[in-house]
Amino acid sequence: MESTTVWSFPERGDWATHCGVYRGNWSPYIPRNIILRYSQPNEWILDQFLGSGTTLVEAKLLDRNAIGVDINEQSILLSNQNLNFQCNTKTQQIIKKGDARNLSFITNESMDLICTHPPYADIINYSQSLDGDLSLLGVDEFIHQMNNVAREAYRILKKGRVCAVMMGDIRNKGCVVPLGFQVMNCFLNAKFKTKEIVIKEQHNCKSTKFWKKQHISFLLLAHEYIFIFIK
Repeated sequence: MESTTVWSFPERGDWATHCGVYRGNWSPYIPRNIILRYSQPNEWILDQFLGSGTTLVEAKLLDRNAIGVDINEQSILLSNQNLNFQCNTKTQQIIKKGDARNLSFITNESMDLICTHPPYADIINYSQSLDGDLSLLGVDEFIHQMNNVAREAYRILKKGRVCAVMMGDIRNKGCVVPLGFQVMNCFLNAKFKTKEIVIKEQHNCKSTKFWKKQHISFLLLAHEYIFIFIK
């Protein structure tokens, strides 16, 4: 369990079915810390950007129920594979194809915790032209749609409970685009309050070696934010 607002995991974690093959997925240490600190066994957790299923694997290991949602069929298939392991638990991990902006199949104030890592605007594209894939959007439209994601998260989370979101900044023509803080404002506009802001140090980023060989006039981004919101 981390005890400060700076988290650093040089070894990303490879227990159970975790691995770093799915580009952009977060270290399992992150959802593990969030789940242990902000939920109890048998409670319900949501990850509306399922990806490769890291959050749901941790929910299964930690005896929590969970719902994972993704708009991409490839993520659904991969997450089902990653959840296919034996574990001494009676909890449920449910995977659904769906849109984080419209979770109408989840009732109001029914989730005990939201723990999610959305894609970043037009950095890693998770599909070629899939309608609703937020990773394909430019910054302005991405933020517009994240406002819808935040409002839906607020609707389904129980009062007094936590929504944890990891997001980083990006660069455009050498200048920083503060995507992290723009996404933070989406959730504040949806009436969440900021409980914590965690700085997560980046390790083993695939583009780091490339940029270190270039003659660049800017600092390499080496951190992301984990925003801990409370309803």
